[in-house]
Amino acid sequence: MNVDEASQPSSVCASSPTRCPARTRLYRNGALELEGFPVEDISELVAQDGVTVWLDLLGPDLDDLEVIPDEFGLHPLAQEDAVHGRQRPKLDRYDTHLLLTAYGVRLDEATGELHTSEVAAFVLKQALITVRKDDGLDVEAVTQRWDADGDLAKYGVAFLLHGLLDYIVDGHFAAVQSLDDRIEDLEDQLFADVPQDKETQRDNFALRKSLVLTRRVVLPVREVLNSLMRRDLHVLDEAMVPYYQDVYDHVLRVTEWTESLRDMITTMLETHLTIQGNRLNDIMKRLTSWAAIIAIPTAVTGFFGQNVPYPGFQQESGFISSVVIMLLIAGGLFIGFRRKGWL
Repeated sequence: MNVDEASQPSSVCASSPTRCPARTRLYRNGALELEGFPVEDISELVAQDGVTVWLDLLGPDLDDLEVIPDEFGLHPLAQEDAVHGRQRPKLDRYDTHLLLTAYGVRLDEATGELHTSEVAAFVLKQALITVRKDDGLDVEAVTQRWDADGDLAKYGVAFLLHGLLDYIVDGHFAAVQSLDDRIEDLEDQLFADVPQDKETQRDNFALRKSLVLTRRVVLPVREVLNSLMRRDLHVLDEAMVPYYQDVYDHVLRVTEWTESLRDMITTMLETHLTIQGNRLNDIMKRLTSWAAIIAIPTAVTGFFGQNVPYPGFQQESGFISSVVIMLLIAGGLFIGFRRKGWL
């Protein structure tokens, strides 16, 4: 194979025996040497000194995983977890490898709905094998991050895994930032003179769901990184520990930010209910005040319906006096209610 041709970016294995799309990369002594080589060549390549291989499979089944060399010794349970979705973010330890599961996230700006993309990664001594359930995770952006930090490629699998986790956590950060911006927009609408419509309330509910899902995929990543940085796993070189610590700090910031947003949106819901209650009380005061004012003319004019004589009965003076009484009492009630802020 011509090295220059194989090193072209965004290449997919043309002769891959899998039914799913596959991508490959080979680093030798800290330098990118091959890209897009056949999957069946991995077994021969990893036997060479100073070689680190990356294999990416998109939407594989268990049969597709059979192309992975037997010498990698992937545990059957790990293969099932990698293929079957709905795994929680975790790090499982086996005799010859680790299995890391994480989620990339993306927020739909139009609806506020959070979309997740699951990725499983087999971490071996000389290889990183990523299994994506769908194309929601932009693997091209991951490779660009690797190329930008090429001076760290000499650290092999730890370098590749760091680039993957760093990209995923940055995606979490961006999603939480977008959620924060949308919550601020809802805050501005909270005290608007016009009550919130159903669309705004629907957005509020969608944001709460997105925050719950974000917490579910972000919170376990702390334990994953803590486990990776354990010295007894022998995954990281000492020089890579600060880089993983930086990713861990980002995870902590995202987790704390998510928790604060959950508290904020809960407070917004309580405030919304309080505002609704206050508006209802204000409406009831206004209705009661007007009912009291209207009751005065009703009472006075109803007095004319009695079949008994009264002062000014059937006289013009009686009519005038009744009108004056209605105006004085109704006006006095109106002024009194206005001063109390009921009208």
